[in-house]
Formats: sequence, structure tokens, C-alpha cells
Amino acid sequence: MSILETINSPEDLLAVPEEELPQLCSEIREFLIAGLSKTGGHLASNLGMVELTVAIDRVYNPAKDRIVFDVGHQCYTHKLLTGRRDKFGSLRQYGGISGFPKPHESVCDAFIAGHASTSVSVALGMARARTRLDGGYDVVAVIGDGALTGGLAYEGLCNAGQSGEPMVVILNDNAMSIDRNVGGMAKLLSTLRVKPGYFEFKRRYRETVGKLPQLYRFLHGVKEDVKDMVLPDNIFDDMGFYYLGPVDGHDAAELESAVRWARDMRIPVLLHVITKKGKGYGWAERNPEKYHGVGPFDPDTGLGPNCGSCFSDVFGKTLCGLAETHPNVVAVTAAMSDGTGLTAFAKRFPGRFFDAGIAEGHAVTMCAGMAKQGLLPVAAIYSSFLQRGYDMLIHDVALQNLHVVFAVDRAGLVGGDGETHHGVFDAAYLGSVPGMTVYCPASYAELRGVLKIAVTETAGPVAIRYPRGEEGAYKDWDASPASVIREGSDVTLVAYGIMLNNVIAAADLLKKEGISAEVVRLGRILPLDPAPALVSLEKTRRLVVAEDVCAGGCVGERLLAAAAGRFTFKPLLLNLGDGIVVQGSVPELQAHCGLDAGSIAEGARRLVSGGVSDG
Repeated sequence: MSILETINSPEDLLAVPEEELPQLCSEIREFLIAGLSKTGGHLASNLGMVELTVAIDRVYNPAKDRIVFDVGHQCYTHKLLTGRRDKFGSLRQYGGISGFPKPHESVCDAFIAGHASTSVSVALGMARARTRLDGGYDVVAVIGDGALTGGLAYEGLCNAGQSGEPMVVILNDNAMSIDRNVGGMAKLLSTLRVKPGYFEFKRRYRETVGKLPQLYRFLHGVKEDVKDMVLPDNIFDDMGFYYLGPVDGHDAAELESAVRWARDMRIPVLLHVITKKGKGYGWAERNPEKYHGVGPFDPDTGLGPNCGSCFSDVFGKTLCGLAETHPNVVAVTAAMSDGTGLTAFAKRFPGRFFDAGIAEGHAVTMCAGMAKQGLLPVAAIYSSFLQRGYDMLIHDVALQNLHVVFAVDRAGLVGGDGETHHGVFDAAYLGSVPGMTVYCPASYAELRGVLKIAVTETAGPVAIRYPRGEEGAYKDWDASPASVIREGSDVTLVAYGIMLNNVIAAADLLKKEGISAEVVRLGRILPLDPAPALVSLEKTRRLVVAEDVCAGGCVGERLLAAAAGRFTFKPLLLNLGDGIVVQGSVPELQAHCGLDAGSIAEGARRLVSGGVSDG
């Protein structure tokens, strides 16, 4: 039996002798590579976190103490060590365990985390609650250097350092986020990495001289005075943290000692740990960006199945073409150049590509400044991440009606990442931005067409929302904001974006039953052109609107408002309710939420048979 197979609880982990920890870490890496090759998931980041997680889970009591992971996709080893090893075959699958911390899964998961830069603020809140309520537990935040490109991290650090609350912030420094880190913080950390012996000296100094309080205080004062004269300021010291490090993130014994020492100081401590993303798997070590998030792959070759083009690829190629003829076009992303299809643009137009780091709010406001001074910025940001820039969309872009184009990638259901990543709120929040135009292409051809229109023909702020993955059966291009693409007389089916495929399929099912469905395509949802849908509805008097977005602020509500008082009709709005949707494949989730073709057809069938009351 392997060491890993004997660990089913935090207590089992504590029973592992220190000399066996390297073997345990090796087994964990083998387990992760084998498991993720079948399920997919976040590979490189978790391989780099193995020793650090083992140390954290041995020093802290995961069931009582609060271990707050930043982003959270690097928590796989933590899940293995806290009783979920046997469930790993269901990782990120429908009905399975999540790839992110989820308190409903285990008391050992302290907080939901799917977006970056939040851990320090959460941990400080927990520490203050502990002090106020006499909680008797320890608090640690685990944050990556990539998350330090987000402003929220500094808001938390500034407040936590001055708070005096006993807590530890562990900085996992691998010089990566998803793409390679950019900005001043990356340069600062690179200088700290060249001092590997500093932590060991501080530890021995405290253990020896620290036993003589008067001498320790005197020498500590002298040391601080000399440091202030000779060395540049350390940003973490200036914030009020006691800085420890850098520490080798792949030396299990040294790490455990460092984490325990940081905890026992009972003040705000920042422990700086150096790790290697992809550690232990050659393919991931050589290309950590590619192996950050993976689908199923062959562990021997590192290769996954050949995939066709996707909406992100089409966007990137089309933008490159537009940039050739429009020299003011620039591209902006927030640490997602590869995921948003902009890698080719960055290579082709390096002086016109800007990576803002994991700082979506900053990216939006930077685009506003660019647009005010004559550039035409196109910002490619995932739907769920653009939520973080909502204030900037209104205050910095919309109030001056600036022409910024937002490529809203991953709109709708995204699959295994689950509720923290589904892009299901953008139709609502973009709908409240003054002057905003929102296009919803349903095919690659429509994406190419509306991107050109957005860049060259549309004024003010513009958003183009499109899904993750490939196009469906609908491959046409229609430049109109709304149109009837299939005639019918019994019921009106309305959809936009990728959901148009499900509505067309539902119409085919209904046709076999003798029910004639008219299909209305919405190519633009803001400003909404309700005329084609209303003309159709006046004929059929039955309306089904299918949307992969939350109910509040959905397009169906706007259509009902436009039709109110004109004539009586039977409505059915099919959507994602409150928008909190579990993980799973997109087809599974559509069926789960009643948005697959069969469910849409069933809803229409009920309307035709009189099962839904008049609207």
C-alpha cells in the first residue's frame, strides 16, 4: 500500500514520519497526473503546490483552522489529504467533487474561491471574527504571485498588515499566473528570489539570540537600522507584515518548519515560498501555460485529442485581420492572452497588445483612457471576470460614451469550472450600462461579422458575448439585429447566441408532432429590436424564450415588457433562475436546467396544449 492510500483524514497525514514526506509528495504527483489525464482540470498549478499543501495541512488543523486558498484551483492536494481521494474520479464532473474549495463538500474547505486576489481580505475577516468571538482557531491565506497583480490583494494586505491580527499570508511565488506575470510586482519578487539563505539565517538567529530577550531587542534594533540604511524597503514590511523568506517550496521539511514558525509568531506574517509550476511532470514544467488547465490527455506524451477551432480562435484571427487595416486598434486582456485567442495578435502586433494582469477593473479603465485619447481598444475578458469591472464600465466608459469594444468570452455555461465561472450574469449587468450595445453571435460567421461592425460601425461602448467552445449546427451570418429564421404558426421560439441551436432542434422535434414553431433569432440584445418577435407572437399567441443566463434582467423580461398590453398571449421564459449552476458538461447542465432541445420542445408543447396560463 502506498503512503497516500493510508491518508483518509488530517490525523493520518500527521502520522506520516518526516523522512517519508518526499515519497508522499511523489505519490501525490503521480496520482494527480494519472487522475487529471482522465478528467481534465488544473494540472501545472497543483503539481507546484504539493509540498506546500502538505506542510500547511500538517501545521494547521484543516477541520478547525481556516485555510483560505486564492482562486482555489490549486487545492487538489488539499482535497486528497482531507478525505476525498476516493472521489477524485468525479473531479469537475456532473455530480462530482469541485475543482475549487467548496464548504458544502467538506468542513476542511474554508471558503468558496474561483476569482483571484480575494484570499487576504477573506482571511482578515475570519481573523477578526475569531478575535471578536473568541474562536480559538488559526487563519492562513495562500495567494499566488499572479494574484498580486490584482488591486484587491493590496487592499487586503494594507489592512491586514496594520491590523495586528495573528494571521499568515503565504505567497506562492512561481513567477506565473496563467500567462507569465507582468508588472512591477513580478520584478520585485524576482529580486527577493535571489536571497535563498536569508530565511535560514533569520530562523537560527531567532532560535539562539531570541532566548536572550535584552540582547535580542538590542541587536534587532541595530539590525533594523542597518537594513533601513543599506537595503531598499520591502513592501510587505512597510505594510506591517513580518516578512519571512524566500523558502524552497519543494523542501517538505524546511517548508513545514517555516509554516509552523510563521504561525507561532502570532502577528501578521508573510511567508514567501518559491515553487515551480508543473513540478515533477516534464511537459508541464516546460510549458506551464499550456498545462494550466487541461482536458483529458495522454500522460506519456502530454497530448490531448485534436480539437477544432473555437469562438475564441475565430475572434483572435478576425481581430488580427481588422488590425491590419485599422492602425488604431489595440488588444487588451487580463492575464488571459491564450484563453481569449489573443496569442497570435500579441506576436504579430507586440506594440499594440497589452496584458493588464489579473486586474479586470484596471483593464477596463485603461481602455477608457486609450479610447479618450484616440485608440480603439478591444478588451477580451471572460464574462464572469468582467463582473469585477462593473463600476468601471459605467463610471469610466459609459459616462463619456467612449468607444471600447468588449469581447465577452465564456458567455453562458462553461462546464467543469462550475458556478464561479459560468458567464450567466452579463446579459443583466451589461443591460444596465448606459449606451451599451450588446451583440450575441450564434456562429463563427456572425462573430466575424459583428466584430467588424463593432469596431468600424458602432459608436460608444460595445460588447460581443460568445460561448466557450465550438459553434453548433447553425452556421449562417445575418447582419440584422433580429430576424425570423424559420416560419411557423403555433408557437414562437426566441433565442440568441449558442442557444439558437437548441431552439432550432426543438422546432424540429415539434414538427414531427405536427406543431409548427416559428424561430426568431436575436443577433443583438441591446438595444433590443422586439419587432420580429412581436409580429410572430401576434400570429402564434404563444412565446418561449430560451436563454442561458440568470432570470433577473434577462431578454425574456424585456420582450414581455415590449408585448405588454398589445394582445393576450401565453409566455414561457426558460433560463437559469438565480444563475447559481453546478459543474458538469454543457449538455448535462442544459438538460439539468431545462434548456436542452427536449426541454424546450416540452415547454412549447405545454403551451400549445393549454398547460400554461395566459400572460
